[in-house]
Amino acid sequence: MAYLESYNDGDVVDDTQRVVTSTWTNNVNNLTAVHTSSAQVDFSTATSKGAFFIDVYNEATSSTSAEVQYSVAYGHKAGSGSLDFSNDVGAYGNSPSKVIYNQYRQLVFGDETKNFSFPGTAGATDAYTPDDIYVININRGRYKNNLKPGTLNLKLSGSGGTSIPAGLSLTDDSITSTGSAILTNAGRQFNLVSGSSGVRSGSSTVQVADSGSYGLYYPDSGFIILNPAAVGHHVSNSLPGVGSHNADNNHNKLVIAISGGASFIVDSEETISSKYYFTRIKNQDFNFTTNPSFIDNNGNLRYNTMEANPKVYITTVGLYNDTNELVAVAKLSQPIAKDFSKEALIRVKLDY
Repeated sequence: MAYLESYNDGDVVDDTQRVVTSTWTNNVNNLTAVHTSSAQVDFSTATSKGAFFIDVYNEATSSTSAEVQYSVAYGHKAGSGSLDFSNDVGAYGNSPSKVIYNQYRQLVFGDETKNFSFPGTAGATDAYTPDDIYVININRGRYKNNLKPGTLNLKLSGSGGTSIPAGLSLTDDSITSTGSAILTNAGRQFNLVSGSSGVRSGSSTVQVADSGSYGLYYPDSGFIILNPAAVGHHVSNSLPGVGSHNADNNHNKLVIAISGGASFIVDSEETISSKYYFTRIKNQDFNFTTNPSFIDNNGNLRYNTMEANPKVYITTVGLYNDTNELVAVAKLSQPIAKDFSKEALIRVKLDY
């Protein structure tokens, strides 16, 4: 084994690549099935896990390979649409829907006083500010650095309103000429529009006045905020109930709409920075082994073949810092034969 190091700056090359993969488990491109846990679809108490959000799995939860893909939640700034905590812990005036709304406006705006607004036909000048939101949060273990803008394809099924087509296909407007990128505490924000793969098939607003756009997309933080009023015009069964202190199970309505649409595509994106270290071994260098077992107790070589013209094999390259401290070790895929008649060039790639 020989520890080798690069001797000058010309031996180091930097490289950066953007790698795109499917988000879902096992690199599945399109998540067509929706599986939930029966234990979580329990809305009988305000403190049950299912009262806050519903996890969606890639397989039936009875399977050992089932993994959470994303979660669906409903938020209301006044706490309507879900049971009040007063039924359980005496905290009157608070509920799971209020906790969800406050959580996501804290993530996006940095405080719990601003409300979610959705641009209308004239943009921000006629923005619609509803009391409630739907949330689809992609499980953090499913994607790398961020979700890739322009790859979102989400279909929702359901009945439409008067003169409005039933069902809805949503994408983001990141690759359009009027992309809506806005920088927030949760990273970039894009509008949701009707279409697929970043290609708009119509206006970003629905065809009913005073309801605003379909929603907002935050690829850097991995979640989607839907506007229930706008989505509900195409998927009426997803319109939330907003009864005070009622278990309206609104997030389950969105799960049903996603299940009926049977198509959810979004890609993961990762920036991989690499350094290539080129280590050159001249013919006169590293021709003797560093294995201490080749030396006997008297300091002599145990094997005559290691004298005169020895033959060794390079198996490992060590990378050292400026103070000669070993900071990384690279293993060769196969040993390289080395003697006085051979030279070698080894490329070490370090990803981070």
